[in-house]
Amino acid sequence: MKNLYEKLQNHEEKLSLIGLGYVGMPIAVAFAKKIDVIGFDLNHEKIKLYQAGVDPTKEVGDEAVRNTTVDFTFDEARLKEAKFHIVAVPTPVREDHTPDLSPVESASAILGRNLTKGSVVVYESTVYPGVTEEICIPILEKESRLKCGTDFKIGYSPERINPGDKVHRLETIKKIVSGMDAETLELVAEVYQLVVDAGIYKAESIRVAEAAKVIENSQRDINIAFMNELSIIFNKMGIDTKAVLEAAGTKWNFLNFYPGLVGGHCIGVDPYYLTYKAERLGYHSQIILSGRRINDDMGRYVAENCVKSLIAADKGVKQAKVAILGFTFKENCPDTRNTKIIDIIKELKEYGIHPVVADPAADAGEAEQLYGLRLAQVKDISHMDAVILAVAHKEFQKWEVSDFDKLFGSGKKVLLDVKGIFNRREFEQADYCYWRL
Repeated sequence: MKNLYEKLQNHEEKLSLIGLGYVGMPIAVAFAKKIDVIGFDLNHEKIKLYQAGVDPTKEVGDEAVRNTTVDFTFDEARLKEAKFHIVAVPTPVREDHTPDLSPVESASAILGRNLTKGSVVVYESTVYPGVTEEICIPILEKESRLKCGTDFKIGYSPERINPGDKVHRLETIKKIVSGMDAETLELVAEVYQLVVDAGIYKAESIRVAEAAKVIENSQRDINIAFMNELSIIFNKMGIDTKAVLEAAGTKWNFLNFYPGLVGGHCIGVDPYYLTYKAERLGYHSQIILSGRRINDDMGRYVAENCVKSLIAADKGVKQAKVAILGFTFKENCPDTRNTKIIDIIKELKEYGIHPVVADPAADAGEAEQLYGLRLAQVKDISHMDAVILAVAHKEFQKWEVSDFDKLFGSGKKVLLDVKGIFNRREFEQADYCYWRL
């Protein structure tokens, strides 16, 4: 194993990337600039797109995919050619909010069947402390019939890629690395230093690295939940939450968080991994789960305020014409998985409202496949009673009052600016019924 780093650099050995989504794809492309990379994913259609030079994730762009030397494949046997493996598959939660480890278990089984002696396996998937050693290693050993620690080594390096963010990238974010022993830790650190300019942090154990990742997003989740709770309180008081936060933000140590819908694969998921493990050890989380409950309820809260705003504008609720702008889980990203906008839609339907949804950035095929939702074109939206601006895409941020005017029919115009990106007074002066978190 001592020579594996040099062999990777000399193109005598290869690195494999298992899982080519929003996290795995940028990692594969980055490493391919330095060493030989095999990019593996079970999704045949995705692999064919990559082979054709198309980036469906929009994380690195079509040109980068066309020019990369990553060897894209859906043939698991090709993994035998690599000695350093990175597993970057999603770790979602089930409907009951318990961890769904099936993707990481499946990836471990596939890799195990094709693992060779002298290999190093590094997991990037977000998990609760103990998963890598207690769940992944036994699967690898069973499928490979090799012994961990003797025939292959294990490491963990939590992903910190922020989908849709062109500033905080793999190269620019400090990377936590860990290994099952000192030798593995050094090798994993050396390999990641090939692509991470921001530096490496060596965690003292795999469990520490797993725990660090899961609390990063839990901390953010709790802070956003506090802002959401403040928004609910201030709305009842008739006080503008954004104005309050801007005033409070003048203090040097006030944390810069804002209310909003918390979806995606990290912030809305990771806390459940931590609390699940805690409950198995006999501790029932109080703060973390309270924050989760508040954030999980915000879609319903937005829908309720849409209904209240329609009533305030003297418009009928049942069969009201409502448009939702934005469907992805975050701005400037095509990913619709685990979007909280679907909660707004479901709640509006409870009131007899079937909203029109448009999102120029979203993966329309994914939205239809996952939610049975056919996205509309913004240009086709007109005669609305209310518009909910749900996602702050760059395209929407450029809009002015006149752009919104085109979407409405007769009567008072109702606008719910969920992210609070527009000037409240400007819309109120234009006789809008304006609401924001």
